[in-house]
Amino acid sequence: MDRLEELKAKYSSVLKMVEGQASIRVKNLHVQDNKLFLKASAGSEQVKNSIWDQIKRVDKTYADLMADITVDPSLAPKTPASAAAAAPAAAKTYTVQAGDSLSKISKQFYGNANEYMKIFDANKDQLKDPNMIKPGQVLKIPS
Repeated sequence: MDRLEELKAKYSSVLKMVEGQASIRVKNLHVQDNKLFLKASAGSEQVKNSIWDQIKRVDKTYADLMADITVDPSLAPKTPASAAAAAPAAAKTYTVQAGDSLSKISKQFYGNANEYMKIFDANKDQLKDPNMIKPGQVLKIPS
């Protein structure tokens, strides 16, 4: 068995981990100075650290391995949170009650009565004046 195959066998769990994730890209894998040389990019610091954790599980000293792992955020998987941030959030609605004002509704939803113009601007199709709302109106509450 040549040295490359020997080292690939030793670090097979690391190589399987690296090859099995879309958020990791191997740039180079070869023997250099009798050590396995792995050059790769990971999608995040967390992914990079998980590779190192696996390397240390195989051999705490990893004396026969040289790993150069950089972080490349473009490899990070698109998460539902980032997909939601890209798409506008659906606006909430609120049905006006007797005694309500846009300031009161604003304080309820935003914690600040002075944010009432957000609600007014989102409802210009049905409101002409921020001081004139009627019970029963269904207002859009933007996030």
